[in-house]
Amino acid sequence: MEFSVVKHAIKTFEQLKILVIGDVMVDEYFWGEVDRISPEAPVQVLDLKREESVLGGAGNVVRNLCSLGVTTSLASVVGTGPNGEYVAELMNKLGVGLSSLLCDAERPTSKKTRIIAANQQVLRIDRETRRPLGNRLEQELIKRIIAIMSLQDAVLISDYGKGVLTDFVLKQVISHAKKMDIPLFVDPKGNDFSKYMGATCITPNKKEAQAATGIELNDEPDIVEAGHTLLNMCALDAVLITRSYDGMSLFMKDSKAYHIPTRAKEVYDVTGAGDTVLSVLGAGVAAGLMFPQAAELANLAAGIVVAKVGTSSVSPEEMIEHAARGESVLKKTGLLHDLLQKISLLGPEKKKIIFTNGCFDLLHVGHIKYLQKARELGDFLIVAINSDDSVKRLKGDKRPLIREDERAMILSALECVDHVLIFKEDTPLSILKRIRPDILVKGGDYTKDQVIGRELVEGYGGRVELISYIDNRSSSNLINQILEKYGNGV
Repeated sequence: MEFSVVKHAIKTFEQLKILVIGDVMVDEYFWGEVDRISPEAPVQVLDLKREESVLGGAGNVVRNLCSLGVTTSLASVVGTGPNGEYVAELMNKLGVGLSSLLCDAERPTSKKTRIIAANQQVLRIDRETRRPLGNRLEQELIKRIIAIMSLQDAVLISDYGKGVLTDFVLKQVISHAKKMDIPLFVDPKGNDFSKYMGATCITPNKKEAQAATGIELNDEPDIVEAGHTLLNMCALDAVLITRSYDGMSLFMKDSKAYHIPTRAKEVYDVTGAGDTVLSVLGAGVAAGLMFPQAAELANLAAGIVVAKVGTSSVSPEEMIEHAARGESVLKKTGLLHDLLQKISLLGPEKKKIIFTNGCFDLLHVGHIKYLQKARELGDFLIVAINSDDSVKRLKGDKRPLIREDERAMILSALECVDHVLIFKEDTPLSILKRIRPDILVKGGDYTKDQVIGRELVEGYGGRVELISYIDNRSSSNLINQILEKYGNGV
C-alpha cells in the first residue's frame, strides 16, 4: 500500500465516530525480577518493581481507537465496585462516550492480573464472571446502543465470552447495523460463529477459525478453505484470519484469498494484538479504505504492538514511521513494467545495470556477501528470484521454505539491492531480453558457458562476471545442519 494512502487514512481517523460493544475489563500488571526459588515451596520469588493497571478486552479496543484519534463510545456492563469505577474513570480520561455503559451490582468487573518477569509472563490470575446478561440488562443495553448507533461510522464488537454479548444482543445489534448501513466488525469467541451471522467482517485467529469450521489448518489451502467456509456460513462480506508469524489472510466475496506477510520484526507479547487488528481494520474501512488496504494497515499496526510487552495500543506517529520504513522496501519490488520504467528514469548519464538471479531461499551470509560484491560492479543491482512454483520444479516439493513475497521483501531490505523481481519461468532469459543489463552475475560454482543468457548479454556488448560464494555456505547445507541438530525438534 502506498505511503500516501496510509497517511491520508490515518489523518481521516480524527473525523470518525466508532462504537465499541463488548466485554470490558481491567488488565493489571506486576513487573519484577526473578532470581531465586522460595525456601517455603519450589516456586519462583518475584521481586516486585512496579505495578500498572490499564483497560483490557473491549476497553483495549477503545484505547486503540482513542490513540488513533477516533471519537469513541463504549457499550458494556460493569460492576459497581472499585474495578467498575476504575473503568469509568479511565474512560472519562480518554474522553469516551459512556451513555451505553451500564452498572450492575450483581456483576463483578472482569480483572486479569499478569505477573511478568524479564519481559515474560509467568502467571495470570483471572477474576470474572461468564454469566450471560439477564433479560432486563439485555433490553436496556440494546435500547441505549440503538439510541447512538445512527451517529457512528462503524461498530466494533469485541467478544471475550464474559456474558455481555448474548445471542440476543448480537442479533439485535447486527440487525440494526445492517438496517442503518453501518459496517460492523467482530473479534469472535467460541466455536459457534453463527451468532455473528450478517456482520460485515469477523477477525478470528487461526485457532478460532479452526474450531469454528472443524477444518485442520495445517497449510495454506486449509486456510483458504476455512476462510471461504466462514464467509458462506456467516453471510459475511469479509473474513480476516490472523496467523501469528505467518501474517494474515483476507477473504472476500467473489475474490481470491489475499495473504499478507507479517510486519513484526520482534515479538515480545501478543496480548491485545487482536484488539489492535479489530480497531485499525474497522477504522480503516470507515475511513474509506478497501478491505485489502485496511487489512494491510491493521497488519502494520499489529506488528508494532507485538513488539511491546503488555496490553498496548498504537499511535498514528508510530504507524506513519513504520509505514515510511516499509515504503523504502516496497519501492524496490514490482513488476517488469515497473522496473523498466525505473531504469528509464535513472538519469541522463549512462549507469551500469547489474543483473543476477536465484531462489534465495533461506538467505544467509554467503548470499549477502555475494550481492554486495555484485553491486560493487556497477550502479543498479537487479535481483530476479524464482517464484514458488518455479522453485518447486527446480528443488522439489519441499521447497521453498520461505514464500516468494517474503523472499522479495527480505532481499529488498538489503542496501546493496536496488530492485527485486519475481519470475515464474525456470530461467530468466525472457527478462534478460527486456532489461539488457550491462553485467550478468552468477555464482562461482558456475562456468561462463553454463550461465543462461551469456550469449545474449555478450552479443550486445555486455559481460558476464562470476563471484564465488563463501566456502560451504548454501541454503541446502544450512537446511541439513538444522535437520542434523534439531531433527527431533528444539
